[in-house]
Amino acid sequence: MVFMKIEFLGADREVTGSCHYVAFGETHFLVDCGMEQGADLYVNQEIPVNPATIDYVFVTHAHIDHSGLLPLLYNHGFRGKIFATTATCELCNIMLKDSAHIQEFEAEWKNRKARRAGRPEVTPMYNMEDAQGVLEHFVPCTYHETVQICEGLTIRFVDAGHLLGSSSIEIWVTEDGETRKLVFSGDIGNCNRPLIRDPEYLEEADYVIMESTYGNRNHNTPPDYAAELAKVMNSTFTKGGNLVIPAFSVGRTQEMLYYMRRIKTEGLLPEYPGFEVYIDSPLAVEATNIFHKSVEECFDEEARQLVQSGINPIQFPGLKVAVSSEESKMINFNQKSKVIISASGMCEAGRIRHHLKHNLWRTDSTILFVGYQVPGTLGYSLLNGVKKVKLFGEEIEVRASIVNLPGISGHADRDHLTAWIANFKKPPKKVFIVHGEETTAVEFAEHVKNDVGFDALAPYSGDAYDLLTGEQIAQGSRQLVEKKTQGVYRAKSGAFDRLMIAGERLIAVIKKCQGMANKDLGKFAFRTFALPGDAACPAGHRCTSGRFPDMLVFFR
Repeated sequence: MVFMKIEFLGADREVTGSCHYVAFGETHFLVDCGMEQGADLYVNQEIPVNPATIDYVFVTHAHIDHSGLLPLLYNHGFRGKIFATTATCELCNIMLKDSAHIQEFEAEWKNRKARRAGRPEVTPMYNMEDAQGVLEHFVPCTYHETVQICEGLTIRFVDAGHLLGSSSIEIWVTEDGETRKLVFSGDIGNCNRPLIRDPEYLEEADYVIMESTYGNRNHNTPPDYAAELAKVMNSTFTKGGNLVIPAFSVGRTQEMLYYMRRIKTEGLLPEYPGFEVYIDSPLAVEATNIFHKSVEECFDEEARQLVQSGINPIQFPGLKVAVSSEESKMINFNQKSKVIISASGMCEAGRIRHHLKHNLWRTDSTILFVGYQVPGTLGYSLLNGVKKVKLFGEEIEVRASIVNLPGISGHADRDHLTAWIANFKKPPKKVFIVHGEETTAVEFAEHVKNDVGFDALAPYSGDAYDLLTGEQIAQGSRQLVEKKTQGVYRAKSGAFDRLMIAGERLIAVIKKCQGMANKDLGKFAFRTFALPGDAACPAGHRCTSGRFPDMLVFFR
């Protein structure tokens, strides 16, 4: 019997935490495994199978809301392969380690407070060992390369124009002569952005899984961003304050550097020609180096021409970096007016919170937002006029100017999203609208249905569909979240919980051995009962490949 299904797990009627599960035959894979950021509306469904049975993950891009739970997946037993573009692999190498560091740091900080208050301690969602472990499973791919993953499964990455290395993914699934093509849009980029190319369009699919972040509105006519930035800088520096820019370390920081270079080279700030810009993010520094390596694969024509003429598009005099914590602290002891670019972009974690603590109370400073702020984040609260915030246990009055630079977005707006889906020459069987606030996703689905003429809907987390017939085969929960959860599934903690995970992992491995020779099964059983710390598989392998590809999972 032929069976193919898709189940929606994350970023359904919500913006973050992207995760989709697909199964056919004995093969299971995910497209993205992202962390939720900001307020959570619905209870997300857990992955419906043991993570140890997931064979593959395909990652659209490196942003944490699309990749951030991969270390947790590894912690729960996943040992399959993760396919992504080369730039995405390189960015995930730094971003997942950084995320693990944040998890460990915040847990340590909370536990110090818990011990003093006599409260139970918390366990980080995952640690650096999990991040480093999952990174060993990444497989880099190039744009437009058709890759046969296994029998019945072929993929191709095309440029989504959202982030360095970002992609839409074409996936062909075949079983018993029945083939279905799925297209996952990933995050579709805005057009005419600096450095990276515009998104590529696709023409055919049986099913499209499409983002809708800005599906109910259009961006304003973009201004000259360099000129607008220069105005904000002039106003702030004249008052004697600092310009603090919360920006994602990957993508948005490099765009800001591009505009700052223009301000310098074009003399757009003649009153302060020697202004200094501080990048206070080790991650941003590493990401910038990856940008330098990705000119030919990912840069647009304008950026490539600059490089070919000997001009670094994101480098200029007065640019300074802070890598160590001591270098970061010294920025706030420097009384000279300056630009500080720091992560995270939504002010939820990272060094930006320290700079907010030192600048939010100052009437002469400016906090400039240059990206989307998810409801429930500190950035969203500041943009919406909150008068006081709590940072590091201290209440801070908001006296600084809070400015939003409109139009700087890494996401396509309603018109560009419409153009992307309308480019399909034949109506897909269904268009699933995801990765948008509930009202936005529902409204854009109605727009695609009524104005484009394609069958479209906005699924809930846990909704599942038969890919052969297009019929819904399961309905997910409509339960609203009472308090914020940690993502697709919660991290288990404690020795017994980890033992249970190991047991589940072993069961998954045993099931994959069905049909093997009795001799090999006997050897496997002997080693399982023996439980040696340095177990080798019956075939003599000392790795997770060969006839027993998952056997060592249990013994690690």
